[in-house]
Amino acid sequence: RMAKILRYVLALVKTVVEGVTIEGDAIVVSVRPHRRGRLRCPVCGRRCECHDHEPTRRWRAMDLARSKCFLEYRPARVTCPEHGVRVERVPWARHGSRYTRDFEDWVACLAVRCCVSAVSRIARVEWHSVGGICGRVYDEIEAQRGVGRFDGLRRIGIDETSYKKGHKYLTVVVDHDRGCLVWAHEGYGKDVLSLFLDELTREQRRAIEVVTADGARWIKSLVRRRCPNARWVMDPFHVVEWMNDALDEVRREEWRVAKARAASVVPRTGRRGRPRAGEVAPEVAEGLRARVSTIKNSRYALVRNPEDLTGSQRAKLAELKKAGGHLFAAWDLKEDLRAVFRAGTADEAEDLLDGWLHRAAYCKIGPVVAVEKKVRRRRADVVAAVALGIGNGRVESINNKIKVTVRMGYGFRNTDNLVALLMLRCSDGQPALPWEDRGEERRKANERRRRDRERDRKRRRGKVARNKDN
Repeated sequence: RMAKILRYVLALVKTVVEGVTIEGDAIVVSVRPHRRGRLRCPVCGRRCECHDHEPTRRWRAMDLARSKCFLEYRPARVTCPEHGVRVERVPWARHGSRYTRDFEDWVACLAVRCCVSAVSRIARVEWHSVGGICGRVYDEIEAQRGVGRFDGLRRIGIDETSYKKGHKYLTVVVDHDRGCLVWAHEGYGKDVLSLFLDELTREQRRAIEVVTADGARWIKSLVRRRCPNARWVMDPFHVVEWMNDALDEVRREEWRVAKARAASVVPRTGRRGRPRAGEVAPEVAEGLRARVSTIKNSRYALVRNPEDLTGSQRAKLAELKKAGGHLFAAWDLKEDLRAVFRAGTADEAEDLLDGWLHRAAYCKIGPVVAVEKKVRRRRADVVAAVALGIGNGRVESINNKIKVTVRMGYGFRNTDNLVALLMLRCSDGQPALPWEDRGEERRKANERRRRDRERDRKRRRGKVARNKDN
């Protein structure tokens, strides 16, 4: 009767309970696999000959009330014709783990929602064991999917994000259709991105239709060589960011010039005769000081979207407009560039972009002219962003989740553990709690992905139809 209760409480399947003991504050349950499940290869599941026996091992199981629980068994080593000598498979744990499957699933669910230190305290395990648990759980989720995570890739986004001080970066690849992370690796550059492309088959590389990224030329050249059917799309966020950086550079230069001029003049007093060097009329000196005051503290009023400005920022922008000069001209060009990405059709965006390029080329504002040259080189990629209605916004949201994960863990020593946790947290393969129906969760996830793909196809068909009508 006690064996039946323990099998039910610990959710043991294909397992025989032989006894139970109490050692201090821990409960140790002696178990063994059913006769049909013994001497199985852990890789292929084939029944094999016994080679020898290992010493008695213990696997950490789900806690019973406030006490730790361990499963105890002396496994055999089997000789597999294909995989050699291996420790036999046990039904309650994954191969190579000292924790039961249910315990690892529970810890992985906690790791997705809590920091590692909290998981270590709640589960009463060492904090460096959490990363290995996440890796094993994710590998099993991938194996149970039935399809690879790279199958069906059509539209991807590529970016780098910092995860540690000292210019330590992760290269991430996001699937736009599923809205999830599909690949991450330490480092950045051609060699790291080539590792991702090497994992794809030739058919998978040729099936990629759209690639979004920032303006890095090495990404574009590598993707065009390895993915011949992919259409390159310039991310709108980075294009507007270039213009915002140029606008801030113009603001700083205008402020320096205005401050230097205001400091070099002296208001003329009531003295008669010719003015001395540096003397100007009082109203002129007051105008120079007002110019400095107008430019000061105007950064956020210039770079924020007009619809998001506060009352004081709107007043500051009105002062800049009244004063005129290069600063307001650069702000006007920035808003014209944003209008390109709000265009309804590709033809409209192309006309707006050509007009902006012409005005920016002849505006005689150095930083803006430099941005114009960068955008002109990527003219077709910018228009493609409007035609396809896609950008790197989803990739930036994944990057934000990555930074939150790193901050919650106060950094990670092992990058492999970080990647495993990110794949659990940001991919579409979410871990399930031991008492949940994993099949039902997978069915819901598949149905959700199917609805998202259908919605994206309808949106693309509607956009293509509007472009043909125009």
